[in-house]
Amino acid sequence: MLDFRLAATPTPEATVVALPVPAADPRWDIPEAEAFLTQAEHTGEAGRVEKLVRPLSTPSTVFFAGVGTGDEAGWRAAGAEIVRSAAKATSITVDLGSAADQPAATRAFVEGAGLAAYHANPAKRPPLAEVTLLVDDPATVAEALRQGQSVVERTSFARTLTNTPSSTKDPAWFVEQVSAAATQAGVAVEVWDVDRLRDEGFNGIVAVGCGSTRGPRMLQLDYAPAGATRHVVLVGKGITFDTGGIDIKPAEAMLLMRKDMGGAAAVASAVLAAADLQLPIRVTALTPLAENMVSGSAWRPGDVIEHYGGLTTEVRSTDAEGRIVLADAMAYAVEQYSPDYLIDLATLTGANRVALGRRIGALMADDDDLADALLAAAGRAGEGLWRLPLHRDYVSMVTSEIADLYNHTDGGAGTITAGLFLREFAGKQRDRWAHIDMSSPSWADEPEKELAKGATGWGVRTLVRFFETL
Repeated sequence: MLDFRLAATPTPEATVVALPVPAADPRWDIPEAEAFLTQAEHTGEAGRVEKLVRPLSTPSTVFFAGVGTGDEAGWRAAGAEIVRSAAKATSITVDLGSAADQPAATRAFVEGAGLAAYHANPAKRPPLAEVTLLVDDPATVAEALRQGQSVVERTSFARTLTNTPSSTKDPAWFVEQVSAAATQAGVAVEVWDVDRLRDEGFNGIVAVGCGSTRGPRMLQLDYAPAGATRHVVLVGKGITFDTGGIDIKPAEAMLLMRKDMGGAAAVASAVLAAADLQLPIRVTALTPLAENMVSGSAWRPGDVIEHYGGLTTEVRSTDAEGRIVLADAMAYAVEQYSPDYLIDLATLTGANRVALGRRIGALMADDDDLADALLAAAGRAGEGLWRLPLHRDYVSMVTSEIADLYNHTDGGAGTITAGLFLREFAGKQRDRWAHIDMSSPSWADEPEKELAKGATGWGVRTLVRFFETL
């Protein structure tokens, strides 16, 4: 990770620097700056960076970074492009002095820069290691820096969990990695192995995982500070590899199925961030974990599963397994905790990408206030999120004649019908529940803005921003 430092004045050794565009009263006098920017036609578009080399002057390299209107999105974009443009340097000094809201600019810049600097293979990370941020008074932005660094660290953790190949990553490995991080952060850990899952009636998780030699698990993280009056329970889909089961996927569709536990990675990392930031709310994450494999012991189309809590599902597709494991964990959360808010995150449907493209997650909720709060949090975090309707006319599409529910329908509206299926397991908490399908934005095929190639850790930033409003 990048090492961020705060300072009020630049050092004489600062040879590689970055200035915002537009900027008022920059800390360096660059006589050729105006002519350079005019020739480049650089007027400050957010995220646009132009490089000026001055071999006989100090600083010798100046990056002019557009911050747009100077809002958080502009500073986030500038941070991302500056670290990419200056990747071959070992350090850079960045002037944030022109920001109208320096704490907000600091956090946004740190998030953009830190996330863009991530690489799935640490050995291939560029040499840039240190970023000095020049602000008017370091003491006034120190907390914003800490917030940004925590978000970067925990989002990067979610990315690394998701990027890890399934030759290494299975349910037990996920439990081991996350439990170690949670223990270090002072977060309580509880684990269900396959025997405990079976004994306690988590039959959906057991069914999905029974085709693999690497058995299912469920992991709970619980951050419970003294005096907390609000309780948020998060549930994240944790399919560590998805073949589709007996309804097997085409080979090409399996290539990235190591990412099918992105929801579990996001909710676990969000709890760790809440602990880092000592937020005054209780946050619990449940991550049902399984491999969806093909074997003689695998679950079958036509099976009927009795979930935790008693609802039953007729299996119409073994490739609609995510909602099956989420259902058990959600029912448990409602029974055990009756939380103020119940939010599930999942790489759930390919229909998410059809409806909203590659950068936007789908939000479904009955409660307008909760939906609005999550949309606002996503907006501040810079993560795309759009609300879809839980259209009641579609309920019949997931209603079985021999069980309570179907887990799949061929009638279209796949993202919405998945949400309607899960809504049944929110039970008495339906008016405090939200479902987020983050299948599309969980992965970036190429670097873009603050996103590095590969897993994005989508959802961690949105959840942290949401927590901060409670």
